[in-house]
Amino acid sequence: MKKRTTIVVNSLILPVSICVILLIGPVSQANAGWEQANKILSRIKAPQFPNRDFNITDYGAVGDGKTNCTEAINKAISAANEAGGGRVVVPAGTFLTGAIYLKSNVNLYVSEGAVIKFSTDPNAYLPAVFTRWEGVECMNYSPLIYAYKEKNIAITGKGTLDGQGQNWWSWKKLPQQREDRKQLFEQGRDGVPVKQRLYGGKLLRPNMIEPYKCKNILIEGIKIKNGPFWHIHPVLSQNITVRNVRVDGSGPNNDGCDPESCKDVLIEGCYFNTGDDCIAIKSGRNNDARRVNVPSENIIIRNCEMKEGHAGVAIGSEITGGARNIFVENCIMDDPNQDRAIRLKTNSVRGGFIENVYVRNVTIGQVKEAVLLIDFFYQDIEKGNYKPRVRNINMENVTSKKSKYALFLRGLDNAPIRDVRLKNCTLDNVETADVISNVKNLVMENVKINGKLVKTDED
Repeated sequence: MKKRTTIVVNSLILPVSICVILLIGPVSQANAGWEQANKILSRIKAPQFPNRDFNITDYGAVGDGKTNCTEAINKAISAANEAGGGRVVVPAGTFLTGAIYLKSNVNLYVSEGAVIKFSTDPNAYLPAVFTRWEGVECMNYSPLIYAYKEKNIAITGKGTLDGQGQNWWSWKKLPQQREDRKQLFEQGRDGVPVKQRLYGGKLLRPNMIEPYKCKNILIEGIKIKNGPFWHIHPVLSQNITVRNVRVDGSGPNNDGCDPESCKDVLIEGCYFNTGDDCIAIKSGRNNDARRVNVPSENIIIRNCEMKEGHAGVAIGSEITGGARNIFVENCIMDDPNQDRAIRLKTNSVRGGFIENVYVRNVTIGQVKEAVLLIDFFYQDIEKGNYKPRVRNINMENVTSKKSKYALFLRGLDNAPIRDVRLKNCTLDNVETADVISNVKNLVMENVKINGKLVKTDED
């Protein structure tokens, strides 16, 4: 007798691609993965600073919201650095500034009641610095707070960083911005030297906070709002803690926290309400990332709340360098304007790999699209020659109250998604049949969709 494999969910019969195997069985590999998380945590240590303060008002800063305090803030940072380190204190008040350059052994402390308000004049972020823009290295406007090859740096306190991004967001719609973006991507493709990729003075919006090639980073307690572009963007950096931070920004590409080609990262206790992905793990775009070739790895996300955004936690799409060992636990994702909970996005132009992803104890109120989305057709691109590799994706103790799909999984004919495991998950009010194609070894253990246990149906 010929056998047909389907998924039966609440009287819906969902056909499964010939490349999919559905099993009811143990998920011991997931347990082994979580044991690795403790080893990663043991390596992540927040930097410590000498017990000395440098108040920015002693260097000429005035908290009236009108006086340009750029020089005063950077003087205080330099003084702290030259003294061997310490805390640069921003007292209560509103301090207008351009680009801030963090230096080794300095903690920029933004006191409760203090607001650092960043200038809306693009010239305040020149000269251009070495940065990554949407996964491609270039010389662009300085990020609003920038550090390059520094060690032991922090931004802490209960105050606010206001990027005034509303004044930058309209750039995205300008034809010249699209031309600048296209040119940068072509230069990355063609291997033009980074020092010749000159975009300061053009229309590529700067990131808000960017430690580049730094070690031992702490961002804690502060409120961040309305960045021009991505809010927190560590690149090629190591030993990073982002803790108890609130990010609000509804502009285009207003990602919350995007570690890119970083190692040993802890993001915990944070709140994200963003115009794009709340957290997006990245590792560079296309040929430029193949040149650099550094993955993002050993990243732990826990006890966070994700509201509006394209995804609660995304991996990609700038993922050419790869990502591995990603852990998400004890998070809440709930907003009618959040599109997906867990989103892995790539295509055959990006290529790259995503492996060893572990998600557990996540509560989802509602998302527009899917609880778990893995898509090799991001932006409908399938013309490249670089096969994405995604394997060992695990979800355990995840609940969802409303979504269009439970699972949206699309691999390629010649590059299937491999080893996706769900255990003890309850996904309710799923509106339509899942999309599952080119997946090998999809494992379900005690998974209920719309109140019914997922099972095989053979005839």
